[in-house]
Amino acid sequence: MDLKAKLRDVPHQPGVYLMKDRLGSIIYVGKARDLKKRLSSYFLASRKTRADLKTRALIDSIHDFETHLVRNEAEALLLEGKLIKDYRPRYNVSFRDDKRFLLLKIRPEEQWPRFMLTRLKKDDNARYYGPFPHSSALKATVDWLNRHFGLRVCRPLAPGPNDYQHCNADIIRNCSAPCIGRISRAEYLQRVDEACRILEGKGKKEIFQALQLDMEKAAAKLDFEKAATLRDVIDNLKKTLEPMRQFSRGRGVPTTVKPLEDLADLGETLGLAGPPRVMECFDISNVSSNHIVASMVRFTDGKPDNQNYRRYRIRTVEGQDDFASMAEVIRRRYARILLENASVDPDSQISQEDVVEAQRRLAREGRAKIVLPDLVIVDGGKGQLGMAVKELRVLGLHDLPVIGLAKQREEVFVPGRGEPILIPHDRGALKLLQRIRDEAHRFANGYNSLLLRRRMKESILDDCPGITPRRKQQLLEKFGSVARLRKASVAELSALPGISEKSAEAIVAWLAK
Repeated sequence: MDLKAKLRDVPHQPGVYLMKDRLGSIIYVGKARDLKKRLSSYFLASRKTRADLKTRALIDSIHDFETHLVRNEAEALLLEGKLIKDYRPRYNVSFRDDKRFLLLKIRPEEQWPRFMLTRLKKDDNARYYGPFPHSSALKATVDWLNRHFGLRVCRPLAPGPNDYQHCNADIIRNCSAPCIGRISRAEYLQRVDEACRILEGKGKKEIFQALQLDMEKAAAKLDFEKAATLRDVIDNLKKTLEPMRQFSRGRGVPTTVKPLEDLADLGETLGLAGPPRVMECFDISNVSSNHIVASMVRFTDGKPDNQNYRRYRIRTVEGQDDFASMAEVIRRRYARILLENASVDPDSQISQEDVVEAQRRLAREGRAKIVLPDLVIVDGGKGQLGMAVKELRVLGLHDLPVIGLAKQREEVFVPGRGEPILIPHDRGALKLLQRIRDEAHRFANGYNSLLLRRRMKESILDDCPGITPRRKQQLLEKFGSVARLRKASVAELSALPGISEKSAEAIVAWLAK
């Protein structure tokens, strides 16, 4: 692709850019105040020679790019964070965790409402503002709002006279003290509404004019400390109240992804009866033989259905065997579906009806506890696909569509077909398969990392007979480590509270092994 020719059409506007490799996978997401200048810098010969190894590798991998225009830098920051969390590009470091931008929350139904910072929006009838990209500006703005309107900052849900005795906010004139009746609830709620109006951007011009006038008066009186404080208040308010769209994960984001069109393209490419509205994808993660895990992610109508994600610890496989691990997780998943649905349709066990058709009938009638997917995807080639097909046939699910997606060339393997299907990389069908495969891979690796962190917190003492978590903590606090504990005598152990001489002998004998 002629990237320099494509670059000529990029405008000098703020936005977010997505770098793609030759397979169409997103490898980097960045933001820019001027998209044209930023993207041009990637294709300068001098940039590559001066760049570090990681940047050079990124530049060498760029095959295409995509841009999204926004209205300002703050919007670019929000959209960048959202897209990095969605795609988890390999060359991005920031925003890859699940940490979200700050929101401001207030519960109007409380007796004395107060502003609270949060990162998660819940369906709890509270009023939310944000997200805000500038956390320090937001915190300073909230602090100013609380002092300017005399709003409470204490934690009790319904503060009273006892709480007032331990609070100095009223004394330093930072609170209107509604807890002891200094003002009525109606007056307090009016102050809350005025503060909320500012957060909504109403009357913004008058507020800035008043603050600017106060700052100039303070400067004229040579009260430069107050003038500087008011200057900071104005700057923080401007950053906080800058109009921007909310780029929440999963919706409201400008994107080229068209799930329904991609589904139709995939159904046609694979020769299915229709678009696979429900898809399930499986991936195995065996970073070490200690923790072999699998993930199952479900997409409904081409979008992630997070509530129906599942993760598994492989139980029956010794060592690293992707084929046997795939067979186990397929068997467990679809045996569970058949068992759950059999409880609502006992006659299906003795019926001559095809198993897949029986499951589809339950779904149409709205009686299926778990809906059977329209397409099963396994991460891997012929080997993983063969094991999945074998297990499905044992369960009677001969007609359930299943494919394998190999990473190296993005080949799609279909049962009974010798040669793989090679879908062009610009087709929505392949992009949809890549999205669900990458999500399964992310979910499996996340579970493996979780188990590894847990294992690091474990101790050899967990396997010692008669050692409770409290006793383990007691021993480690006393001796500092298992190595030092091995050197301890029976007398030293039995001297500890709650450890008898017999228990001490058992611990010493266990550690001697």
